[in-house]
Amino acid sequence: MKNTLKQTQDIFKPDGLLSRRLDKYEPRPGQLEMASAVAQTLEGGRLVVEAETGIGKTLAYLIPAVLSRQKVIISTNTLNLQEQILRSEIPFIQEHIDPALSVMCVKGRQNYLCLYRWQQFTVHPQLEIFAADETREKITTWLESTITGDRAELDWLPDNSPLWREISATPSQCLGSKCPDEKSCFINELRRKAAAARLLIVNHHLFFSDLALRREGHGEVLPRYESVIFDEAHHLENVATNFFGFSISHFQMVDLAKDVKLSAVMLPEDKQERILQTAEALHSRSEHFAALFPAQQGKYPLQEYIEQHPDWEGEIQAVSDRLSGLELTLLTMETMGETWQVLAGRCQELQARLLAIAGLLEIPQAETYIRWYERREKSVVLAASPIDIAMELNAVLYPNVRSAVFTSGTLTVGGDFSYFLSRLGLESDTETLSLESPFDYSGRTMLYIPAHSHADPFPQPDQALFHDKIQSVIYQILLASSGRGLVLFTSFNSMRKTYPFLLENLPYPVFIQGQAPRNKLLESFQLQTNSVLLAVASFWEGINVPGESLSCVIIDKLPFEVPSDPVIMARINKVREEGGNPFMDFQLPRAILALRQGVGRLMRTSTDRGILAVLDVRLFTKQYGRIFLRSLPPSPLTRELAEVVSFFQKNK
Repeated sequence: MKNTLKQTQDIFKPDGLLSRRLDKYEPRPGQLEMASAVAQTLEGGRLVVEAETGIGKTLAYLIPAVLSRQKVIISTNTLNLQEQILRSEIPFIQEHIDPALSVMCVKGRQNYLCLYRWQQFTVHPQLEIFAADETREKITTWLESTITGDRAELDWLPDNSPLWREISATPSQCLGSKCPDEKSCFINELRRKAAAARLLIVNHHLFFSDLALRREGHGEVLPRYESVIFDEAHHLENVATNFFGFSISHFQMVDLAKDVKLSAVMLPEDKQERILQTAEALHSRSEHFAALFPAQQGKYPLQEYIEQHPDWEGEIQAVSDRLSGLELTLLTMETMGETWQVLAGRCQELQARLLAIAGLLEIPQAETYIRWYERREKSVVLAASPIDIAMELNAVLYPNVRSAVFTSGTLTVGGDFSYFLSRLGLESDTETLSLESPFDYSGRTMLYIPAHSHADPFPQPDQALFHDKIQSVIYQILLASSGRGLVLFTSFNSMRKTYPFLLENLPYPVFIQGQAPRNKLLESFQLQTNSVLLAVASFWEGINVPGESLSCVIIDKLPFEVPSDPVIMARINKVREEGGNPFMDFQLPRAILALRQGVGRLMRTSTDRGILAVLDVRLFTKQYGRIFLRSLPPSPLTRELAEVVSFFQKNK
């Protein structure tokens, strides 16, 4: 341990290897402190690090991870960060620190082509439904040269391609060791390479998918590992919730019926009729079942729906009967090949999930789950999600790794880690480290919050005049900034109401989320320096637009969640039942972390400058506003628009 720690410190010190070998490198005390803490933790323990923008946290955990000589998983939330690590940091480490380092990026199975499904697909009579001859020829040519079978190599294939769903290596359709293409399988080759690599780069979805499968006694792509480092760790609770629960969708049943029908076409005619009938029976019953739910899109508590529908059990049993009928029919075809056994297994799995979520099959510790349904545009999903993931993590993750490091730019609330620690089931005495951004917020930024007085009150978000007022303020700030602004909204409705006004009145290009793919929008926003981008949801984080193009971030109001999401409601109720204060202990911390992510879009490099504007006077009219303010960057505060105008005039 001492050797790893000393090596780490030597690399990061002012006259160390990074200073000598890395272009434009600036030694940062915070980076050295984080790297030292990670090096010590990798010998055994837990570490939570809040490292704000500019610390250089990626190298601060990668280098000690490499020097530890352990098998380490680096788990991120975004593909962008994975690509940055593989494109920038890893080549430097391999050239200057560990030439023998073996690294691999592992993605979910659905990202890889299944050779068996491709072979089946190419001889199918209905092939033209999914792909034109030209597309099939392109993939055939690609398969002659690809080593990985990774769809990322097919940059011409649309993201929503129905073809890829037919030929990708999804776990539910895998024949495993009985597959005729087992020896040349891309997934098997991926497993072999992953087992040999010392550093694995994955995303949170794959990591927790793998962890959930291990919990159930199944294996997946990831080999055994000694330590794990989570970057973008503020996403972990939401991702883990998805994978520690279980769900079934109307689409999955329709998809199963379709796969059965497609496979049946390859059978002799005398064997087709029964299979096609039972598949069609499942399809029609699934459509009928989905139609029972209200058309209004959104997530809703399932128990409330069940209580209003006395025929619930009968409807569930009808779907269950179609699934078991199809399963029995498929099993009669076992001698015709492994495909039928796999399809029968899918029937069995969907039936078990359906009965468990519907409440007709007992599941262990059912009281620890919240059951809900979601109406989507073309489908209905039923799900059961854990109310608290802390118990799961303490059962399946923490006891099985030597060390775990959690890092992100936003983990504290008012400088306190308690919320993050409790949500992830970490002990209150877990080692923590908070590193402030080295960027000059006091000299290069300003925080604007509207003035509010009894004589001239600024409307609060729940008041009728609020939208018209903030629309006017947004317009004035963007005029002063010559565009160059990212406007973040807490709802699609507010964003859509503001867009026509700005489009008509601003003398700059105005883009709105949804009018083009995310990457295209960001590219246009960055290239057209004086443009404006209006966005919600995912644009609050993960956006990196350094330089002049983003010179102000405007947020319409404090991002409190509407507690209509069934999982959020269940967690609020749990806090209340345990004697806590749901608002202070749960809702407020979540809003603060979301706000910190939003304002973090402004300063991406040490040379950036600009205005942060939060158009919500509750920061001063409510007691909890002080906690928000303590969590924001140390920017000089103004309540006057004239000072915002002056800021931009001085910094032209």
